[in-house]
Amino acid sequence: MAESTLTRADFTVIRSARRTLALEITREGAVLVRAPRRLPAREIDRFVAAHQVWIAEKQQAQLRRAISHPEPDEAQQAALRQRARDELPARVAHYAARMGVCPCGITVTGARTRFGSCSPKNRLCFSWRLMQYPDAAIDYVVVHELAHIVHKNHGAAFYAAIASVLPDYQDRIRLLKG
Repeated sequence: MAESTLTRADFTVIRSARRTLALEITREGAVLVRAPRRLPAREIDRFVAAHQVWIAEKQQAQLRRAISHPEPDEAQQAALRQRARDELPARVAHYAARMGVCPCGITVTGARTRFGSCSPKNRLCFSWRLMQYPDAAIDYVVVHELAHIVHKNHGAAFYAAIASVLPDYQDRIRLLKG
């Protein structure tokens, strides 16, 4: 595939008090560049040019994800939300018992950018959007969030805790990225 050069019209720059440059590809495939306020535009252009392959790969991944998991209509959303409320508590209880942890509660949200989270007080949140994925992927997200009760980071011990329950967790991650 021929590589094209991105121009400033192809990305949006968001300046703030940050110190570093960062790239984000939105669900729609738009390119956002987060940059320090005073950074010269030529530095931003160089940064984008250096990451063109990464940008193209992420845009393709977003396109594949949008095709395989289109935005559900209102009735489908309601059904997925109800399914999440019905199924996730039992999955959490099952894996929490296996891992010897106790979450403080479960909430179902409509988050678009993450499938789950664990608060500092060990309250778990799951997006109803997770219910569009295979059971193996759902179980991975549940175990991932439960592992955060003990390990508040993504270090080696965190992944060892996941692997002790789901030895095939890397395959399950691929289901989410599909």
